[in-house]
Amino acid sequence: MARGIKDKVAILGMGCSKFGERWDSGAEELMLEAYKECIADAGIDAKQLNAAWFSTAIDEVHVGKSGIPLSTTLRLPNIPVTHVENMCASGTEAFRGACYAVASGAADFALALGVEKLKDTGYGGLPGGRGGPLQALWHANGTAPGNFAQLATAYMTAHGVSGEDLKRAIGHVSWKSHQNGAKNPKAHLQKAVEMDTILKAPMIASPLGLFDCCGVSDGAAAAIVTTPEIAKSLGKHNIVSVKALQLSVSNGSESGHNSWDGSYFHTTRIASKKAYEEAGIKDPRAEVSMFEVHDCFSVTELVTMEDLHISETGKGWKDVLDGFYDADGKIPCQIDGGLKCFGHPIGASGLRMLYEMYLQFQGRAGARQLKDPKIGMTHNLGGAPRENVSSVAIVGRFE
Repeated sequence: MARGIKDKVAILGMGCSKFGERWDSGAEELMLEAYKECIADAGIDAKQLNAAWFSTAIDEVHVGKSGIPLSTTLRLPNIPVTHVENMCASGTEAFRGACYAVASGAADFALALGVEKLKDTGYGGLPGGRGGPLQALWHANGTAPGNFAQLATAYMTAHGVSGEDLKRAIGHVSWKSHQNGAKNPKAHLQKAVEMDTILKAPMIASPLGLFDCCGVSDGAAAAIVTTPEIAKSLGKHNIVSVKALQLSVSNGSESGHNSWDGSYFHTTRIASKKAYEEAGIKDPRAEVSMFEVHDCFSVTELVTMEDLHISETGKGWKDVLDGFYDADGKIPCQIDGGLKCFGHPIGASGLRMLYEMYLQFQGRAGARQLKDPKIGMTHNLGGAPRENVSSVAIVGRFE
């Protein structure tokens, strides 16, 4: 494969707003909240920034088009600002752009910032009608819960898993996230939920109940990246570097061909395999210390852990029930509470995941702190199981 990005880029600083129903703040205030923490953490002046990437997915309802909203809100020094959107992978896409600019030598300091302000729209979920001219042809009347409920039933059929076993497994996924989110002051939902409550919750789209679905929230997150050499020259210690960035996008085979059985994410399998190659990881189950994955629905997380080649195909539900991904398990997943507890302000979510990784490596995660993590992986999935964008990032200690 190409030479890759491993250890060519360091995360100099990060910031994250409080996520939630931020009725008191506009998108601009959320951007400032994340940026102020980020640039103070980086220890540089705004005039040193060479370029920025700005991620939003539904900009029509809050900031508007172009890179101008970021530049004017932060009073950036007339630098290039690129506005990116790639569905739920938008935050990671902004990070990817900033990292590639530094790795190429085009920038010494680059900013990635993502924001979404969705609660003011009045929708209970995400605003609809965003599928383009093929919406009515390929997924008329589709809903997010309905699409991912089909993933659950396909998974049960493909692997002979009973409805009762799968329900208990996805219930444990949600239980775990709420246990973790209760320890995170920046999460939208900060309350542990009993397993019995999760299993008996109202059904949204069978087998997905209320607690199997993440919510919509407002939030922002940001990162400033540079080279490891520059980070060292600034006196930084415990440097966190980027090991791999990969993106895979559906080409129509899942939605238009019956070779795909609907039980997994084809793009995630491809992106993760390439990311491990780029990072030099041979055995991810043994080498990765922690995960933040796209748990838009609890079954998504379960299936994703197989597609990331951590759990054996068809056996991920057993790992979940065994506590393999719990906070005190072999490889904690969603140690910050995940989308389940943060909600999903689309443009910010990928950067929020990286923020948790960064805190963990810096030993600054408070009550959630893990013991000596070495490698962390984030994953975003935009779209539906049959047609999607899958992004992964691997970060870790710079040796």
